[in-house]
Amino acid sequence: MASRLSTRQLCQGLSRGSSQRLVLAPLANQKRSLATPAHPVTQDETGSKGPTAMVFMNMGGPSTTDEVGDFLSRLFSDGDLIPLGRLQNYIGPILSARRTPKIQKQYSEIGGGSPIRKWSEYQNAEMCKILDKISPQTAPHKPYTAFRYANPLTEEMYQTLLKDGFGNGKGGRAVAFTQYPQYSCSTTGSSLNDLWRWRHRLEGKTNEANPAGSITWSVIDRWPTHPGLVEAFAQNIEAKLAEYPEERRKDVVLLFSAHSLPMSVVNRGDTYPAEVAATVHAVMQRLKFSNQYRLCWQSQVGPSAWLGPQTSDTVENYVKKGQKDLVLIPIAFTSDHIETLYELDLEVIGDSGHPDTVKRADSLNGSPVFIQALADIAKDHLASGQACSFQMGLRCPACTSERCGESKRFFASQQQGLDSLLGVKA
Repeated sequence: MASRLSTRQLCQGLSRGSSQRLVLAPLANQKRSLATPAHPVTQDETGSKGPTAMVFMNMGGPSTTDEVGDFLSRLFSDGDLIPLGRLQNYIGPILSARRTPKIQKQYSEIGGGSPIRKWSEYQNAEMCKILDKISPQTAPHKPYTAFRYANPLTEEMYQTLLKDGFGNGKGGRAVAFTQYPQYSCSTTGSSLNDLWRWRHRLEGKTNEANPAGSITWSVIDRWPTHPGLVEAFAQNIEAKLAEYPEERRKDVVLLFSAHSLPMSVVNRGDTYPAEVAATVHAVMQRLKFSNQYRLCWQSQVGPSAWLGPQTSDTVENYVKKGQKDLVLIPIAFTSDHIETLYELDLEVIGDSGHPDTVKRADSLNGSPVFIQALADIAKDHLASGQACSFQMGLRCPACTSERCGESKRFFASQQQGLDSLLGVKA
């Protein structure tokens, strides 16, 4: 109860501030299957506090090679993800145009597009089925997907919400559920900034925190050490270790790989490196530290300094030292996409010279353990009555982004509307 009150007090304090200012074929043993088509969600009878929109937020990826150009253009134009300074709008399109042919070729080699939309929609639909059973009072739970750089974009998701009867004078509750387990201003922060922008564009530009009949939002902004997430990762690691001869198994080195960040973002005070490390430590605790391990970083873009060591360099250096039994674990991704299927499988493992001993743990994808974890996280959030986490209110020490500040104040301000929706007395 104490933690809940402190969170509400924080949110109310921030709310007051806002009122003043508003193909190379994949190697046989590295193939990854795409998602199976998601069946329509069977909703239970509407609960006393339902319906509830469950919005999965993620970076997204082009579903076809024809979408690569637009995807890259949006990505390089986002200063939250790739800060290029005052010339962002000039340099971003140049970089995206130059990289498009290369990236199109990479997507063609993993089946012609990213499977992230199929997996996201499948995971969300399955989660909502479970939520309808374990949280009937907030049912039916309706799944939506909002990608930052690919279809369905946040704008499209929001317009669908309005068409489905949320907002437009009808009110309703929606939960923004980040699919980045570890918070970063460049990922979850960017998605929330985009959601805040479209809320104001589509539900009225007003300084009022909760206009009558608007959608009431709450946010699940991080979950790096949730026991279900840790268990899902651990089971996939154990399954991959079982592929090695028993006498070599304990000597396999585990390499946890996460998407890197520019050092300018890290030095600003972003929490991402610490939260990724927390996930790694929790997984190793679950495995009882059965193997030696390291955390490394992938997907560096451009000449600026990024967080290291790089995953490709780490594998190359260990192989040179004679350590050829390695398992790569994509620890910051919740499904397969180009960073796993191409960068890890075809580049890092393919170029290692030892694809029989350098392996990758399966991504979470359709893991029942993972999907149950998503449902448990959502249920706890729905029951908490909190608009946002206590941690979300704290900005990076060197943050100068007014957009970030306004976005955080907006989501904190939703506490008042949420209390009213849930019948909580002030």
